[in-house]
Amino acid sequence: MIQIDHLLFSYGQKKPLFDQLNLSLPPGNIYGLLGKNGAGKSTLLKIMGGLLFPQQGNVEVAGYHPQDRYPQFLREIYLVTEEFILPAMKMERYVQFYSAFYPRFNHQQFEDYIKEFDLPGGQKLSALSYGQKKKFLLSFGLATDCQLLILDEPTNGLDIPSKSKFRKVVAGAITEDRSFIISTHQVRDMEALIDPVIILDEGEIVFFSDLEQVAQKLTVVRQPSMPEGDDVVYYESSLGGYTVVKVNTGMEETSLGLETLFNAVVSNKEKMYTIFKS
Repeated sequence: MIQIDHLLFSYGQKKPLFDQLNLSLPPGNIYGLLGKNGAGKSTLLKIMGGLLFPQQGNVEVAGYHPQDRYPQFLREIYLVTEEFILPAMKMERYVQFYSAFYPRFNHQQFEDYIKEFDLPGGQKLSALSYGQKKKFLLSFGLATDCQLLILDEPTNGLDIPSKSKFRKVVAGAITEDRSFIISTHQVRDMEALIDPVIILDEGEIVFFSDLEQVAQKLTVVRQPSMPEGDDVVYYESSLGGYTVVKVNTGMEETSLGLETLFNAVVSNKEKMYTIFKS
């Protein structure tokens, strides 16, 4: 689905944001792209979508080079950015106009998603709230049946019930032929949805693993005293003691939250690389 080899990208004359970045993503997964502000998440997504062009290296998405922007490629990708502007037209008119660019657009599915998200009909898109606009774009993107759906901070602006519906709708739309990439800081919103997890830090892929492997290689425990030992990967203060991430040496598999996993990776990249390189 996505193959990136030796990607070089920089803004102007600055130090390259990406230098020899490699990434291979097969279809059929809901990938989570995590990283601190400025790590390059949005830039990488825009390169995949053909909105920014690599200076060197090879980027292929669904068998096409995104920078060529062939119609055959554009109909297989839908990108929902964090910031966007919708035209002052009614929802029905937008669907009538833009669905023509997606030959497999499913109008019934779109209506089902709209009902699931409780979106009002008959209004101009520009009059909707930010959260309603997000839900509209998500509904449209899922209904396109495109091979790659890219969502940048999709739960920003959604209330708690809408976040739950978001997870339900996205999980129900993935197939073995599609890939979803979700970039987010709201990692708790993505628990039990994204898998595998990709962590980008300072322009590098510092972690890429499915959660089953994480559970096999790491365990999390809570203890009252300061943790010690070579098996300790990361720890943080918690109520009544410490939450500790350790190398799993035959202990029972535990559930490691995405926020804790992210903090463990960015605070101890070398040790995490050693643990997961095999």
